[in-house]
Amino acid sequence: MPSLRLKGDYLAIVTLGFGEIIRVIFQNVDSLGGALGLNGIPAYTTISWVLVFAAITIFTVVCLVHSTYGRGFLATHDDEIAAEAVGLNTTRYKIVAFVVGAFFAGIAGGLYGHFKQTIAPAGFDFTKSIEIVVMVILGGMGNTPGVILAAILLTLLPEVLRPVAEYRMIIYSLLLIVLMILRPQGLFNFSYRRRPATHD
Repeated sequence: MPSLRLKGDYLAIVTLGFGEIIRVIFQNVDSLGGALGLNGIPAYTTISWVLVFAAITIFTVVCLVHSTYGRGFLATHDDEIAAEAVGLNTTRYKIVAFVVGAFFAGIAGGLYGHFKQTIAPAGFDFTKSIEIVVMVILGGMGNTPGVILAAILLTLLPEVLRPVAEYRMIIYSLLLIVLMILRPQGLFNFSYRRRPATHD
């Protein structure tokens, strides 16, 4: 709750820090597998389960964003101060966004665990968080189709970059810098604003 008083990039930084705290705690709790993680998980995940849950997730996000309630998310994203000025409870929208995101992240974690058959803290380190942030920035914040394309690209890209795997994070960092300078709206965000009509 105290972190929700922060805005913009500061909230994102606190979120990443909180994720690191949780990872370290799990890594030192023996009942959760400790540093070795949880092993012997049954292999229940199939490509069909993944596609079904991915479709449900995309459908839910699109419906939520384009609903009346979703306008509050967009307003909070675009200008939090202005949203508060018109009476929106931006803290409530942040909490709902975190809850919805955590719900689908939990489902993704379950699918991941039943696919890998093991879950270790090392698989959810700071590097993984950065990869997810890069997906969002590459696709364009608030642009669902763009983020999907970016997620597919960055999932396949490590295979292409396998010969230079040790330099992958450097490449990602340079990619972020170039994107923020040349295309701050995201690489796959092709939306444009219509020019206001002029009257002669």
